[in-house]
Amino acid sequence: MMARFGEREVGEMAEEKLSRSGTRVTGFADEELDFQLLRQLGATSYGGASVGETLALVPEISGPADWVEAFRGLAERQRADGEERARRGHRVSALDALLRAASSYRAAAYFSRFGEEEQRRLSFASRDAFLAAMEHADHRFEDVGYEFDGKRMPAYWLCPVDAKEPGPTLVALSGFDGTLEETYFQAALAGIERGWRVLLIAGPGQMDTVRDHPDLPFVPDTERWVGAALDGLAGRPEVDPERLALLGISFGGYFASRAAAHEPRVRALVANSPIVDLRAYMVAFVGMDPAQLPDDQDFGVADLAAIPDVEFPPPLKEMSRMLILRFGQPTFKATFEYLRRFVIEDLAAIRCPSLAMVGDGEGGEPAAQAQRFRDEVAGPVTVRAFGADEGSDMHCQIGNLSLSNAVAYDWLEEAFAGG
Repeated sequence: MMARFGEREVGEMAEEKLSRSGTRVTGFADEELDFQLLRQLGATSYGGASVGETLALVPEISGPADWVEAFRGLAERQRADGEERARRGHRVSALDALLRAASSYRAAAYFSRFGEEEQRRLSFASRDAFLAAMEHADHRFEDVGYEFDGKRMPAYWLCPVDAKEPGPTLVALSGFDGTLEETYFQAALAGIERGWRVLLIAGPGQMDTVRDHPDLPFVPDTERWVGAALDGLAGRPEVDPERLALLGISFGGYFASRAAAHEPRVRALVANSPIVDLRAYMVAFVGMDPAQLPDDQDFGVADLAAIPDVEFPPPLKEMSRMLILRFGQPTFKATFEYLRRFVIEDLAAIRCPSLAMVGDGEGGEPAAQAQRFRDEVAGPVTVRAFGADEGSDMHCQIGNLSLSNAVAYDWLEEAFAGG
C-alpha cells in the first residue's frame, strides 16, 4: 500500500538523489519574455499566480508560441480545479484557483495574435474565470459597466462588505495591454484591504473594451470616457466625493492625467507612470520615430507578412500590427502621426494633489516625463522613484506590488487626511 502525499502517491515519485527542489529559478534570455515572467510572478502578491506553478512552466518555453501553450494549459488546469472545489463547497479554495486561472489566461493571451480567434477566446476565458471567482469573494462585486458614445464600456465595482457610509474611492484604469482583471491584482484588492471603494474602468481601445468592440480604437481625449465613468458613481452612498482619487497604470498614466486636467471631480491623482506625451514615450520605446519614415518604407498590416523576419523579427511585427489596429490607423507611420494628439498640453490645469510613480529601470524618457510632470502640474506633486534595491525598478513596479500599493494608498490617505 502506498502512502499519500498531497494528491500523489509517494511511490509515484522518482527515486533519485535527495534534493530540496526540482524547480529552478531561471528566466529567459529574451527581454520581453523575461519581463512578462516578472509580471506574472508579481501577481503572486495578491493571489494572481503562484511562484511554483509559474516557474514550472519556464523549461517548456522557448518563445512566444510556447508561452501561449504553456499558460493556456496551466489556466485550464486551474479553472477545472477551481470549478471542482466550488462543486465540493470549498469556497476559499475555489476563489484562489479561479483567480489564478484568470491571470494565467491573461498571460496566455498576451503573446497570442491580437484579434484572432485564439486571442479572443483566451481573453474572454480570463474574464469568465474572474467573474466565476467573484462569486466566492469576501467583498462586494458588481459588473456595472458604463455608457459612452452609445456603447457599454467595461467597469467593475468593488468594496468591503460593510461599506455603507461614504468613504474614500479609487477609480483605476490600466493602459495598452492591461485588463480589469489584472488591475484587480495590481491595485483593487489592496484598496479593499484598506477599506477603500474601487471602480475599475476601461475605455476605447483597451483590452477589455476590444473584447466586445474590436473596431473601437484609442482616443486622445480620455477625459470624455473617464468623465462618463465618474457619472456612474453619482448616487452611490458608499462614495465620498471629497475623497475621490484616480489611478492610471502604464499608458493609463496618460489617460488618467489628461482626464484630471479636465475633470474637477478628481480630488487626487496617482500617475504610474506619469506620461504627458504618449508619442514621445512610444518613440523612445521603438527606438526611432516612425513618423519620419519615407513613404516608401511605410507599411500597413497587410504588408507585414512580406517583410523578411531577419529584417523585422516576428515579435516586432506583432507589436507593430497591434499598434496599427488598436489606434485605428492605416499604416505604422500614420499611427505615430495620430499619436501627436495624445499629449497633455496644459499640465497646469491639474490642480489636485498628484503622485508620480516611476521606476529607475524604465529609462530616460519616463524619467524626463516625470520631471516635466513635477515642474508643470499646478497642484502639489510628489515624485516617487523606485529602485532595484527595492525590487521595484521595473515598469509599474510589477515585481513588488505590495510596496507599490503601500506607497500609493498611504500617500492618498495622508493627502485626504490633510484636506
